[in-house]
Amino acid sequence: MDTEKAHNNNELQQKVFNLVTNHSNAILNPDRKDVIKEAVKRREALACKQGFLSTLTPPESTGRSPRDTLIVLNRETDEFVDWDSPNNIPIDRETFEMLWDDAVSVLEKKRKIFVTDRTIGADSSYTLPVRTVTDKALTSLFTLNMFRPQIKDIHKSIYCDKGFTILVLPYDKIDTQRYSARLRQLPNGKTSNMAIVMDFGRRVGLVYGSAYAGSVKKLMFTVMNFYLPFENILPIHCSANEGKKGDLALFLGLSGTGKTTLSAEPGRSLIGDDEHGWNDKGIANFENGCYAKLINLDKTKEPEIYHAVFHKDHYLEHGAIVENAMIYLDSTFDLSDERLTPNSRASYPLSFLSNVKLSAKGGHPKTIVFLTADANGVLPPVSRLNQEQAMLWFLMGYTSKLAGTETGVIEPITTFSRFFGQPFMPLMPKIYSELLGNQLAKHKAKVFLINTGWTGGPYGVGERIDINLTRSIVNAALDGKLDDVEYSENSQFHLEIPNFCPGVPAVMLNPINTWADKDKYREKSSKLAQEFSLHFDRAYGNKRIAEEVRIQCPGK
Repeated sequence: MDTEKAHNNNELQQKVFNLVTNHSNAILNPDRKDVIKEAVKRREALACKQGFLSTLTPPESTGRSPRDTLIVLNRETDEFVDWDSPNNIPIDRETFEMLWDDAVSVLEKKRKIFVTDRTIGADSSYTLPVRTVTDKALTSLFTLNMFRPQIKDIHKSIYCDKGFTILVLPYDKIDTQRYSARLRQLPNGKTSNMAIVMDFGRRVGLVYGSAYAGSVKKLMFTVMNFYLPFENILPIHCSANEGKKGDLALFLGLSGTGKTTLSAEPGRSLIGDDEHGWNDKGIANFENGCYAKLINLDKTKEPEIYHAVFHKDHYLEHGAIVENAMIYLDSTFDLSDERLTPNSRASYPLSFLSNVKLSAKGGHPKTIVFLTADANGVLPPVSRLNQEQAMLWFLMGYTSKLAGTETGVIEPITTFSRFFGQPFMPLMPKIYSELLGNQLAKHKAKVFLINTGWTGGPYGVGERIDINLTRSIVNAALDGKLDDVEYSENSQFHLEIPNFCPGVPAVMLNPINTWADKDKYREKSSKLAQEFSLHFDRAYGNKRIAEEVRIQCPGK
């Protein structure tokens, strides 16, 4: 591949080409060991005795900053972006060009810069070249962990000559006076000093002022989620694993639903744990690594992740990055300590896992699992979805979060995140939902909605469904043991509930049976169904969603 041709297609990319060419100390595609050594030497991270690198970020950079994540207004792309989505925040071209020029100017003055040429996507037919330019060795290492290496047959990719360029300045802050009234105004009246920006038309992105490594990864995944549907490829925020017979399964779910835990099964090989593309050949992982949450990680319950991060090795061979976990001077750590952030993370290559499919590709999924943690306690532990129902629940991306428990007043908070990844799915919702419908119609994957939340009542009254019962349900779905059983209909939520599931007490399958007060169940169930209906109308009422999908919405 002509690397420069892939990353030098317009005036903004040309400025980066000039920056890299003319800089007196630009390190192009550094060796992984060298960049690890550099990160430690420059005190960007500490090498712990186990071998992993530990780093802390400023308080404003312990997670993504959605309100500072922006999309450049472009005539070529504007009509396809759902500007009604709260996560699609526009920025005008002039302001972005100012930011870009400022970032290039800052990088020109840095003593050393690091340049990595990697790719996104394991399928060579649509892998996307991505060039990252940064002043931080640790950011460069993160791209080596998370983005895939260049491949020999990249010339086959539809994006071969359409690479994406990203500038990353994690610790430099934006001149707020220069951008007054141009960037987000904070509650105190000041201007935000960070921006994460995507220009889909000119194929460039910028992380300016955010040291949260996930900003780099999620920017590029949002880019893929924008581009792929135009090639009739469905991007999915999901984990994927494969059985010994090549039977592939996808797991979709928001934080707290058990996606990572349930997809990490000893008898199944992991393909990937975050984002995949589904084309006419099958499933392919976007990334080269994992960016796993560490809070309360238990080595007995998630031994694969624990070993990947905390196994012992020489630090130059290790290179896992532990971000914002409570680690002490003697290299001991407390993963239950939230004082820094509940969003502590670790970045490591997929090759650190023992049960992983390194090609990161598979055939078409046989089973798709939508996971929800319903704290209302009204959804059944497992339901079967037909094509239209699957499209509807894909649109809704439902789970529930819990309110604070300090006062003893507990009410579940209904949460909808379209396609189980709303901040990263910028296109009109109809595009993604219809692509899913087309793939289901073509490849006949079975779809199940599995509730990992509460039974016998809402949070505070009922109890969380035991993980072992959930595993029994997942195994039954994957093994085809729910295919030929009888089902009953829940007309309020438009769900088909099995009358039998191996390993699960029959009384649990219909949730009303587990409530002592049936009237309270009906009241809570009606309230949740109404929340679904109102959210659908607000989010999708003017989005031309097909009627056969709309009528599958609970409460309709």
